[in-house]
Amino acid sequence: MNLFTDGFNEAIELLVSGNESVYSAIITTVTVSSWSLLISLLIGLPLGFALGYYNFPGKAVVRTIVDTLLALPTVVIGLVAYTMLSRVGPFGEYDLLFSQQAIIIGQIVLGLPIIIALTATQVEAVDKRLYISLKGLGATSFQILNATLVEARFGIMTAAVTAYGRIVTEIGISMMVGGNIKYHTRTVTTAIALETGKGEFVTGIALGLVLFAVALMVNIALSMLKRKWTQ
Repeated sequence: MNLFTDGFNEAIELLVSGNESVYSAIITTVTVSSWSLLISLLIGLPLGFALGYYNFPGKAVVRTIVDTLLALPTVVIGLVAYTMLSRVGPFGEYDLLFSQQAIIIGQIVLGLPIIIALTATQVEAVDKRLYISLKGLGATSFQILNATLVEARFGIMTAAVTAYGRIVTEIGISMMVGGNIKYHTRTVTTAIALETGKGEFVTGIALGLVLFAVALMVNIALSMLKRKWTQ
């Protein structure tokens, strides 16, 4: 119990004192995870709509593959991304390895299946009469997409929160393609791994509490946004 008490006290101290390395890790974590989520949403929402709305040959196979990717280990994604971005890989010429951009690429791969799968489920749950009405009014495919996403907005927000939670707490991708470089690619999760590896369990617990606080603030902001939409 003393470990948790000491960890809580140290977490407060780290935040109040403005510890440079801790705030750097927080900023890096929020920056890469936010970009990853945004890009995942931009790509995943149209793909999820297409998967849930249209019927096409092999749809069941595609859906099974997407659902399977939900359980893809982060260390596997990190390994594949490392191989692709290393100097001997197909994208080595872009020199992205051990950069925040590399972490974002890996996290997009992590978050995309979540957005696609949950969006498809929400689209399938939308009242079919909406599509009939829109088609009767001569709506274009883009207008149907927009209307459907608005109708399913609460489910899509849940998908976004779920994806963000998976992204912000991952460690395999950040460690393998980010390199855990201080003040550059070190995130809160990789900092926790570093500190506990050195036997600094109190600091590790403190950083864990900091990560929880960051995730809590994001969820509170999304909940306020959801409440505003329902008014």
